[in-house]
Amino acid sequence: MKKLPKSALLSLTLLAASFLQACSQSPATNTFSSTQGKLTFTGSSTVAPLVKAIAKRYQAKHPKVQISIQTGGSSQGIKDASQGNVDIGMVSRSLKDQEKKLLPFTIAQDGISVLLHKDNPVANLTEKQIVDIYSNKINNWRQVGGKNAPILVVSKAVNHSTGKLFAKFFQMEMKDIVADQIIGDNPEAIKAVKNNPNAIAYVSIGAAEYDIVHGAPLKLLPIKEVAATIANVNKGTFPLYRPLNLVTNTPPTGLKKDFIDFARSEKVHDLVRQKSFVPIQP
Repeated sequence: MKKLPKSALLSLTLLAASFLQACSQSPATNTFSSTQGKLTFTGSSTVAPLVKAIAKRYQAKHPKVQISIQTGGSSQGIKDASQGNVDIGMVSRSLKDQEKKLLPFTIAQDGISVLLHKDNPVANLTEKQIVDIYSNKINNWRQVGGKNAPILVVSKAVNHSTGKLFAKFFQMEMKDIVADQIIGDNPEAIKAVKNNPNAIAYVSIGAAEYDIVHGAPLKLLPIKEVAATIANVNKGTFPLYRPLNLVTNTPPTGLKKDFIDFARSEKVHDLVRQKSFVPIQP
């Protein structure tokens, strides 16, 4: 039996190595390409823009996955997730005792504060003044050191957790709020204040800070003498903050679990910061 030349042996060795390398890589490639299915979300308008950004990045890696995201408020997300109408609910608060049958997965932290127009000379409001404004006991800015102008009170619809948290923090009930304008989500509240220098609203610090950084004529007021900034939410010094959650009615598996794990990972921390929220720590 003749021996093969060294050059032939080298070629066979390289061919075998290439074959083994291809085999070792193929499972990962197949797993990536075969990830498919559909995920549906409803809920918080605060959480939705972040989930949309995360979903876009997830779909770039898994193009066969379809994702549908609708808002409607945290209460809607709770209801739809509880009844199995959607795969995942979006909730911008902690779960209440009667909602503990749902499983929450925090993807970021956010704060809530009072928003005024930049041209409004009022730089600070006490907790009592905020309560009196929202209960119509104070209805002119000159009563709190501002101009002689009526206060346009902007509040959220009752199914939005931002309003419930705001009212609870200031020891009010949503029914006690006397609003001139009812809005549905943060962009609407921000638009209302941008368009009227006499308006007041409560909003997500993350959403408002993003617009302020990009030139919107707005300002966030401090609460308990702590500046309303994402940095202070991050440090844990801002008093009115909340978790931003994804919720499911059963322990997530498969595609649902894979997306939630991705949304909670460091792979999306840059997106969380871009939306002016605070990333969760492992």
